[in-house]
Amino acid sequence: MSISPKDVKALRDATGAGMMDAKRALEATDGDMEAAKQLLREKGLAKAAGRDDRQNDEGAVALAVGNGVAAIARIKTETDFSAKSEAVKTMVEKLAEAALVTGADAIEDFRGELDELRLTIKENLDFGAVERIEAAEGNTLDSYLHVQDGRGVNAVVVEGNGVSVDALHQVALHVAFAKPMYLSSDEVPATEIDKERDSLLEITKAEGKPEQAWDKIVTGRLRGWFAERVLLEQGLHGDKTAVKDSLGGGQLVRYLQVMIGA
Repeated sequence: MSISPKDVKALRDATGAGMMDAKRALEATDGDMEAAKQLLREKGLAKAAGRDDRQNDEGAVALAVGNGVAAIARIKTETDFSAKSEAVKTMVEKLAEAALVTGADAIEDFRGELDELRLTIKENLDFGAVERIEAAEGNTLDSYLHVQDGRGVNAVVVEGNGVSVDALHQVALHVAFAKPMYLSSDEVPATEIDKERDSLLEITKAEGKPEQAWDKIVTGRLRGWFAERVLLEQGLHGDKTAVKDSLGGGQLVRYLQVMIGA
């Protein structure tokens, strides 16, 4: 049958396929637009599958906030050019809003849309972390989204109890840029601590420090090691006041951070 240029253009616009690919798909499906879309989608996905091993450390992050609940979503891309596209930004924002209701299960409703986007953008797009956090009764949430070149790149949610709104927001800002690995020192695996302690002891010995001072020196250096990794031990915004001492007697319950490149 004769395939009109109008139909070819419509199929190209809907799928992002090349002109000849769109024409051949319509010919193969006797002009059935939906069947042609599916055919191109299958072919496109087969090509996309060959991109699965390509690095996709770029992407976009979105934050959605409700009453006592927040959600973060990330879509991974190969390039920042694609990450800044309206299609990717719109999708990750929609995913975060959906996750606000259903959590990580929201991904299931977006798999088809992601597949279509992979076909159009021709990159190894994938879902990154999709997280939802709901404050316990009596607790408060605060959040921060760092935007760069028009897309979110680093999202943080913190939960506190008995912490002022301003103090909690300062912690959220701090987390965004300090990127702690643990909330408290209790969360650091004992094996990791022991390994670092042994390493610091060997360094101290090699420096020729007196043996009676080894324990004190290692303990001090280990304190600095914790401050690099543990949120409560870090100096708020790099200052001398530790995060744990900035809470006005309240408690930091947990935090959540999702960012590109991690």
